[in-house]
Amino acid sequence: MDLSPLSLVLIALVLAAWAVGAGFVVLRANRSARRAKALRTSVKRMQTLLDVAPALPLLVRVDGRIEAPERLARMLGLATMPKYLSELAAPSGNPKEGGLAQAQLDQLWGKIQTTQKSAAPFRMAINLPGSQRSLALYGTLADPQVSPGGAALVWVFDFTESHAEMARLRAAAARATGDFAALVGLIEAAPMPMWFRGADLTLQLVNQAYVDAVGAASAAEVVQGQIELLELEEGRSPADIARASLQGQEASERIVAATIHGARRTLRVSDLPLGQEGVAGYAIDIEEQQQVAREFRAFRDAQRALLDQLSVGVALFDAEERLTFANRPFRRLFSLTEEAIEAHTPFERFLAEARERSRTPEVRDFPEWRRERAAWFGMQAAIEEAWPLPGGTHLRIVAQPMPDGGLVLITEDRTESLALSAVRDTLLRTRTATLDSLFEALAIFAPDGSVQLWNRSFAGTWGLAADLLDRHPSADELLNAIGRNLVNPAEAAMIGAAVRAATLDRREKGGQVELADGRTLRFAGIPLPDGNGLLTVLDITASQKAEQALRERAEALEEADAVKAKFLANMSYEFRTPLTTIGGYAELLKSGAAGDAATQGEYVDAILAAVERLTEQVENVLDLSQSEAGLLPIRKERLDVLDFLTTLVREREQAIIAAGLSLDLKGRRGRVIEADPRQLGRAVGNLLDNAIAGTPDGGRIVIEIRRASDADAGWNVEISIADNGRGMSAQELAVAQGGVKPGGEGASERRTGLGIPLARQLIAGHDGTLEIVSRKGAGTTATIRLP
Repeated sequence: MDLSPLSLVLIALVLAAWAVGAGFVVLRANRSARRAKALRTSVKRMQTLLDVAPALPLLVRVDGRIEAPERLARMLGLATMPKYLSELAAPSGNPKEGGLAQAQLDQLWGKIQTTQKSAAPFRMAINLPGSQRSLALYGTLADPQVSPGGAALVWVFDFTESHAEMARLRAAAARATGDFAALVGLIEAAPMPMWFRGADLTLQLVNQAYVDAVGAASAAEVVQGQIELLELEEGRSPADIARASLQGQEASERIVAATIHGARRTLRVSDLPLGQEGVAGYAIDIEEQQQVAREFRAFRDAQRALLDQLSVGVALFDAEERLTFANRPFRRLFSLTEEAIEAHTPFERFLAEARERSRTPEVRDFPEWRRERAAWFGMQAAIEEAWPLPGGTHLRIVAQPMPDGGLVLITEDRTESLALSAVRDTLLRTRTATLDSLFEALAIFAPDGSVQLWNRSFAGTWGLAADLLDRHPSADELLNAIGRNLVNPAEAAMIGAAVRAATLDRREKGGQVELADGRTLRFAGIPLPDGNGLLTVLDITASQKAEQALRERAEALEEADAVKAKFLANMSYEFRTPLTTIGGYAELLKSGAAGDAATQGEYVDAILAAVERLTEQVENVLDLSQSEAGLLPIRKERLDVLDFLTTLVREREQAIIAAGLSLDLKGRRGRVIEADPRQLGRAVGNLLDNAIAGTPDGGRIVIEIRRASDADAGWNVEISIADNGRGMSAQELAVAQGGVKPGGEGASERRTGLGIPLARQLIAGHDGTLEIVSRKGAGTTATIRLP
């Protein structure tokens, strides 16, 4: 088939066009492939970005169908992503199985419908039930290119961490707001002026105390007028000082004076830079502190001046064991210089230097000894020690720990006091030995009445137990014990009065008491110079007896003089009567008045009787004189007392009968004594004559012989002559025993001459005794005791 050139041209053109078209198609295909590949790469990249994006898309169509990545399902706690929004609810209503709560889902669906209808976006926060996850939902109307037909696109954000952080920040902000309000209230209520300066150092904030201090009406007035509380200091204003603190970013503190409420006060001012924002400041009124400090310094200076006047040494060490003060006695005792005190010498160094000056005891291990003393700083109670120093000095050391950790060291030189104590002890021992050797009993009473000191004989003198005084009894207790030993216990009050007079009234007072054992004590209370009272006690029993004996002797001498005078008068009567009789009858015989021999015989008998009576009186006087001189001759022989008395009674039988008396002689034979029958007969005869003379008509005389009741004393026989006559008073008996004629009616008839004194002397010559007991109107009894 032939083709025309036109056909060939057309075919060539068609082929060329096809070739071009095919080339173009190939080129477009290649370009599409590249574009597809790029699109796949972009989609893959977008998918990766969506997977790592903080927000996940949720596309909700009008009919409720949803499209979302599986990651959102995992975020909601679901196994797979459902197809409808209603299927996002928790399965079976259990929030632990994932999904949203029904209320949350209803709320979300309502907002989505609103967005689909009005294209209005919405925001919503959901806390997934059953978990701690928090989601933020941001919904908008989807782009028609994404999903035509009015679908809603919801972006889901997981802001669990952001929510917790926001909650924390919200709480912190609330707390900071409250703290700031409290701080502002605290600053406003602070009693001290406080202020804040801005970066330009102008006042921007002041509290009420600042306003009151400067006398302004309000804080605004202060800030507006820039009223300063403080004055210029060396030409610098408070703002200049605050600027220096702000520039150096260092807090500053100073003490200045200011006028507050019209009075000058001392303030401690502090400036505190607050970064570059400004400077805060406050002022504390320390006027009272300054006053207290001044008073403390004055008190300390006065105390130290007072310590310098003491006789004991006092040193102060602080909590760091450094010497801060030492008074003059301490410096003198330890040879301290002012430089050592000003250098605040440490305690251990002080001990070492004291040892070099021989002001510490000699010890074997001084370092250990020093460490033990350094431990005083940690003690709770005071420590006391005695330091015997070389050279004989004795120091008393008292270490008193202080509450602040320091130590007060008190030293006292007791060398002289110990020497005086030794002397005092010697004096006390000497005094005790002296008091114990005194014949008097002594006791010293304190002003409160207690017994302080006594000598050895005090307890024995009063008959007290020795352990009573060892208890230092009171005066009342002592007097009660003494009262039991007195004849009259009430007299113990006299002793108490003497003690009170000596201790309280400061005067002397004495007295005398008798003890139940027969002793007589004389006591006296004497005040002592030390305020005590001395009670001296003296046993005057022997002296009293001696005094009584001397008194009796003096009375006897006086009576003897009286007896002598009356004796002469009596003897003149006794001698004159027979002499007158003799002379009268002799004159009658001479004159021849007696005519016959019988009358002359009567005259001669009368003369002989007078001569016999005169001879008897002379013999009595001679025997009495010899007996008093110890020269009376006694010729003893064995006598039966009953026979001897019978003879004496028979010799006076006529006189007894003539007097109308009855006489009984009682006793038995065999009682033999050694005696002079003549002298003993005269003694007993005189007593019997007195009994006959002193007993009226119808009376009775009883003579009894018996064994002596106190044979142990050496007596063998007792002879008693008792009558029931008129008897004698004590005075008459004393006169009769003295051999003097007593006055009074009837006395001269029965107690004449030397009968009783002579009888006493004659019986005493036989080593016997005569005891006469007489009572007026009841009779007389004479008792003779013979060995």
